[in-house]
Amino acid sequence: MWTQRDVASGGKDLKIASWNVNSVRARLERVLAWLEVERPDVLCLQETKVVDEAFPIEPFEDAGYQGITHGQKTYNGVAILSRTTPQEICRGFDDGDDDLGARFLVAEIGTLWVASAYVPNGREVGTSHFRDKLAWFGRLRSFLEANTSPDQEVALCGDWNVTPDDRDLWNPEERRGEVHCHPDERAALEHLCDWGLTDTFRMHHDEAQRYSWWDYRRLGFPKNHGMRIDLILATAPLAERCVAADIHREARKGKGASDHTVITADFE
Repeated sequence: MWTQRDVASGGKDLKIASWNVNSVRARLERVLAWLEVERPDVLCLQETKVVDEAFPIEPFEDAGYQGITHGQKTYNGVAILSRTTPQEICRGFDDGDDDLGARFLVAEIGTLWVASAYVPNGREVGTSHFRDKLAWFGRLRSFLEANTSPDQEVALCGDWNVTPDDRDLWNPEERRGEVHCHPDERAALEHLCDWGLTDTFRMHHDEAQRYSWWDYRRLGFPKNHGMRIDLILATAPLAERCVAADIHREARKGKGASDHTVITADFE
């Protein structure tokens, strides 16, 4: 039951969350516990690592969420969960090219257009994987140009596998020119945003050392050796309603956590 919220009518209050869970079945109890406390209106998941038929939808429905999924066995996978019924628009870019796995899902939730994206990692600069990653950004922009408008309320949520600038990684001098912070990747993300998208976190936070991902190895999380690669991007009509955005670092704590944590943006 809604309390001062109405996503379908573009309502007064709206919370959107995004989380690369690194296997939804392995992190299910963690995600459900977070939902019980935070109660976002929309949660976009990445790296669900499960085929659609095996996605654990019933526990989410019991928690008050309906969902659509686009998954595959072992790798990738995205989902959109909502407190009101999401209407599927598209799985992948539908442009006749290889989507490099189940990485992109779009839903309409009332008047809101939401996407969950899991951008290819790129692996190593100069490889075919890196070129595919750059092309993926271009294909996403083409998809937006063909299917929606920056005048519409659009939220693109996901793991972008790119740090927007040097504030977003703990060792920029050591990593300069490598995957996740290469100039070509940052330019590809910037070109996407030039279509009409704003990084909601940077609307409210200028500081460095706020990360959404930490390596499992070498005490990455306790040392805060991380990167901010998870973003909620919003078009102007939605961004102008954004009153807060945050990275929930505590969700990364403890045994069995994903290497990413959840991020949120709040709108009035």
